[in-house]
Amino acid sequence: MRLPYAPETAPQDQVKAAEIYERIAARRKPRPLIPLDLTLLHSPPVADGYNSFLNAIRNETVVDQGLMELAICRIGALNGAVWEWRAHAILAVKAGVSKAALEAILDVQSGFGEARVWENLSLKEEAVVRYTDAMTKNVEVPQIIFDKLNEIGLDKREVVELTAGIAAYNCVSRFLVALDVGEMNGKAMEVPENAK
Repeated sequence: MRLPYAPETAPQDQVKAAEIYERIAARRKPRPLIPLDLTLLHSPPVADGYNSFLNAIRNETVVDQGLMELAICRIGALNGAVWEWRAHAILAVKAGVSKAALEAILDVQSGFGEARVWENLSLKEEAVVRYTDAMTKNVEVPQIIFDKLNEIGLDKREVVELTAGIAAYNCVSRFLVALDVGEMNGKAMEVPENAK
């Protein structure tokens, strides 16, 4: 970590910061605050906004959880965000993402875009991974890639939520890597052993 972590509790004389700590702890409950929280809490207002936004992405969206986790894992792989990969690969497995799909998206050396052949991904997974790649690597999404989201049956709300999720986790990965949160930079990304 490039900065020391913030204290695990707010200073007693900072009432507003204490309220923010409480909101973040409530979202994490029953787990304790994680290193990402303790980095963001150097700026309580930023930590509070982050907590609210990510809570909406994590807990209030209707996008298929497996597809969202697949997108988040792909972002982690593309951006070298080991912490993000490790945390979300476990969640992807719980959401039904296959070992073969996780192995496929870990491969960031085989190119991007329409020419890439995606074996071991369903049509839905492939559409989401192509969209994630375009947003993460190029920012601008070609119309043909965007159109696939409609073809796989995502409605307007799901498209907005998937797009917001991809954007949010690109922010997260860049924050994690830039500050080496959790001391994960350079460590291996592996598919969880319980993946099937």
